[in-house]
Amino acid sequence: MTIEVTLADIVARLGGEVSGDTAMRFNRIGPLAGATASTVSFLSNPRYRAQLADTRAGCVIVAPSEADEARGRPGGGAVIVTPDPYLYFARLTQMWAALSRPRDAAGVHPTAVVDAAAQVHPTATVGALAVVAAGAVVGEGAVIGAQSHIGRDARIGAHTRLAPRVVVGDGCSLGERCIVHSGVVIGADGFGFAPTEGRWEKIEQLGAVRIGNDVEIGANTCIDRGALDDTVLEDGVKLDNLIQIGHNVHIGRHTAMAGCVGVAGSARIGAHCTIGGAANILGHLQLVDGVHVSVATVVTRSILKPGHYSGVFPFDDNAAWEKNAATLRHLHQLRDRVRALEKKLV
Repeated sequence: MTIEVTLADIVARLGGEVSGDTAMRFNRIGPLAGATASTVSFLSNPRYRAQLADTRAGCVIVAPSEADEARGRPGGGAVIVTPDPYLYFARLTQMWAALSRPRDAAGVHPTAVVDAAAQVHPTATVGALAVVAAGAVVGEGAVIGAQSHIGRDARIGAHTRLAPRVVVGDGCSLGERCIVHSGVVIGADGFGFAPTEGRWEKIEQLGAVRIGNDVEIGANTCIDRGALDDTVLEDGVKLDNLIQIGHNVHIGRHTAMAGCVGVAGSARIGAHCTIGGAANILGHLQLVDGVHVSVATVVTRSILKPGHYSGVFPFDDNAAWEKNAATLRHLHQLRDRVRALEKKLV
């Protein structure tokens, strides 16, 4: 759906100090490069500052430090000055989505199956071929996408949106204003087996998954139910696509994880952490608040001090790897000792 908004509309909703004709109309948000007179663009990363002089964008969103340069650019156009252009851009995309995306009609699709013992708020939407099982509760304004499955006694909070083909297992709950993308499975069994006589005996997973408010979960991510207690994602957690969260994991508020992260069972991750893509966190470890893990890092021990952590180590025979890892941990001390010996020899 194509929309047009005026500069006055944008500033009225989002604020900012504006220079230029507030009657200008825009139909696109785009990058500085390739922008046209009907495009709103922004500059938040200094590496793209050189593009500011050449852009043909009808309006640019900049920080105060770039305001004069933006106003004097050869291509002309409007300028919105704001302390955080990237945040302004994010809120502009939300405004754009609200105006351009068709609203889901409230009600239950004729092909959906809603158990008589389920509760679906009159303002909620249940899409085609979706299933809402007995005892489930779907809150005000929530959207259950086509072919999704809401298990027995599950709870979907107000204004939470489930894309098509999402599974929410029995007894699991999501808070308000969550966004869950296609292919997500919440509440599958955790990976629990007891070895006996050369085979594996299943440990029934008796917990659930509890997810707070304003959580977003990317496509094809899996969050396992707890073995006894629940797996927990606190408010504001953001998960990318293809992430595995093991049973009984606890993730603190506003922590974010990039694609292909794996978190093994019973790990506890604090608030305001970031985990880079393809990183792995072993089971039963603790990461305190404010830990930032680089891409592809394997976290093999608890991290009890906030900070930025990285590490990639070559694959090897386990016994040799453990010896080398132990040596590597003291490498800087060995270096200092060698330097001290060299000074004595000179």
